[in-house]
Amino acid sequence: MKADPATAETRFQGIGVSPGVARATLQVMRDEFEEIERYSIEPSQIPTEIARFESALVQTRMQILEMQQKIAEAIGTKDAGIFDAHLLVVEDRTLIDEVLRKLETERTNVEAVFHDVADRYAQTLGQIDDPYLRERGLDIQDVMRRVIRNLQGKAPRMMPLHGEAHILVAHNLTPSDAACIDRQRVLGIATDLGSRTSHTAIMARSLNIPAAVGLHDVTEKITSGQVALLDGYSGRLIVNPTPETLAYFGEVELRQSRVSRELAELREQSSTTRDGDHIVLSANIELPADIATVAANGAEGIGLYRTEFLYLDRDSLPGEDEQYATYKCVAESVSPHPLIIRTFDLGGDKIAGGIDVSDELNPFLGWRAIRFCLEHTEIFKPQLRAVLRASAAGHVKLMFPMISGTAELRRALAVLDECKRELTLAGIPFNSEMQIGAMIEVPAAAICSQAIAQEVDFFSIGTNDLIQYTVAVDRVNERIAHLYEPSHPAVLRLINMVSEAAHKHKIWFGICGEMAADIELTPLLLGLGVDELSVSPVLVPRVKSAIRALSRAECCELVEKVLPLDTPSEILEYSRQLARERYPMLLS
Repeated sequence: MKADPATAETRFQGIGVSPGVARATLQVMRDEFEEIERYSIEPSQIPTEIARFESALVQTRMQILEMQQKIAEAIGTKDAGIFDAHLLVVEDRTLIDEVLRKLETERTNVEAVFHDVADRYAQTLGQIDDPYLRERGLDIQDVMRRVIRNLQGKAPRMMPLHGEAHILVAHNLTPSDAACIDRQRVLGIATDLGSRTSHTAIMARSLNIPAAVGLHDVTEKITSGQVALLDGYSGRLIVNPTPETLAYFGEVELRQSRVSRELAELREQSSTTRDGDHIVLSANIELPADIATVAANGAEGIGLYRTEFLYLDRDSLPGEDEQYATYKCVAESVSPHPLIIRTFDLGGDKIAGGIDVSDELNPFLGWRAIRFCLEHTEIFKPQLRAVLRASAAGHVKLMFPMISGTAELRRALAVLDECKRELTLAGIPFNSEMQIGAMIEVPAAAICSQAIAQEVDFFSIGTNDLIQYTVAVDRVNERIAHLYEPSHPAVLRLINMVSEAAHKHKIWFGICGEMAADIELTPLLLGLGVDELSVSPVLVPRVKSAIRALSRAECCELVEKVLPLDTPSEILEYSRQLARERYPMLLS
């Protein structure tokens, strides 16, 4: 007899962002947005519209502060800081001034004008291939809806949390939504949108609720009341699970509970392979507030400090002294472990307040990172001086992003030498032996790595960009995202080139992109000779456990076997096979 499609088991694959397994009925939250009435206004009505707008902004700000307080009381002030970005939106003079200008020129009611302006900002950020900036787009949408509801005189949207315990499914969960979650009733969270660094992921982990994001259009394919199982480890949502599936995941939950306890015990253990080769395991951070999670997860310092986040969400550029104070604080906090500071990856899509540039058709191949900084020495030099000054307070290293060849690198080093001379003349101390590195993110840099290696002390491969530039794939474009393959033969051969160049010239090389955190690929990276891996702090224990289960020798044998292969799937399967043999518990 044929299974009824309405009750047949159906699986949806997303990204697991908060561990755990939940079984409950589904409650689907539809992404409803009230229709905005649009009408013309007379010039005499503009002051009234401005007053309404200002009142709605004040009311929204009070609501956000109230939610921030609620989150702080529930799970701590660190996670309540998510709402800082929302407060910045309601205080953003650029956005507010544009609304006021359009009120004057378009003479349309303020709800419609504000929606048009805020939605354009949100859509622009939403298309950027940077998780942090995409989240800012979602922040703007969240605040936009709240401001418009206040302009319409409506109460804030409430979450459908009545009734029995359930798995909450939504197109996207905003921090405002998360603040309203009833932890006694919400056993799991699943969303169409999201990434490992999204607000949904952060809040779910803080609330200790299993969660899967990036499930695409799952909200359109399921209905409230269906029974489902959510696997926060692998990112699967299974609707109408069979008894066999339920039994299997019951065992998974027991196994993963044991693994979590074992990983917690690794905090003080070193990331050394079975044959005694130590791999430095560092953490990536964006803001000083992330420092606490570095030591808590047993990382050996910071392998990537994305300093451009000092610039975002503010109206003015931070001066040399402000940067110095920040870098010094971070360096002292992680001492004696190293702090590797990446110079600003600004330009293109990441433009901060105080920087005036024209739009670019393709910002990712445009005026960004080191290219931008070399043309803006008034921004570049204060940062370099601040980093040099901080090097006197801790184990600081510096690296330049998006280097494409020796000419560009030498220009950057010349500016750094200028800064050293200026500090020497001023009698300001710094570490003259501070290590300098080049990020390898462009295929040209990998191909020219033999020459670049003679100019620097280390390489750090940014695999996110290196992969997409090598295989010409925009990861945000869902039509071709499946072609973004870290195990592509060309990617491996480029990494191998970098490894050979680094070791020939007796410098070390690390990897700080998402590839470093993928434990299915750890055997490949160890076999390619990596000296350091830098990952998100929460993923450090899992990567450390994988390293400790492998030997460098067997990984080198693996790479010898796969380098001649032609397809990403073949290469990936060989790596997976070794991973499954050595640490099956981490992959279940």
